[in-house]
Amino acid sequence: MAISIKKGADVKSEPNVVPLCDVLLVLLIIFMIATPLIHKGVDVTIPSALNAINMPQTLEIILAIKKDGTMFLKEQQVTKENLPTAIEEALLNASDKRLYLRADEDLEFGNIVEIIVLLKNAGVDVVGIITEPKTERGKG
Repeated sequence: MAISIKKGADVKSEPNVVPLCDVLLVLLIIFMIATPLIHKGVDVTIPSALNAINMPQTLEIILAIKKDGTMFLKEQQVTKENLPTAIEEALLNASDKRLYLRADEDLEFGNIVEIIVLLKNAGVDVVGIITEPKTERGKG
């Protein structure tokens, strides 16, 4: 707070907002750096595709499969044995019978096909595969 006192002048006080601005700018920088580092879901390296379409903003049911075959349905770990019952329970609360698959790019194709068959048998109508958009041909 700055105070200016002169002979015969009124007392003037004005708040110093420079420290407040400094704190706000530091907080803004912290949030700008921290926000991209926060990711949602299971850590999976997904493949890239050239002809990918945009995903809907709200994904109700996501099945993530790691490189070692570990599966997570809505961030809860499941096995191949209890996957059909977990899918049926998830479909009870879903608005549509659509599931999105986030499989690691190094996962064997046979494992993915086996899981898609399990999903179809559990009542999933549409299986979408989540990919990263490829910017150029030959590069990911």
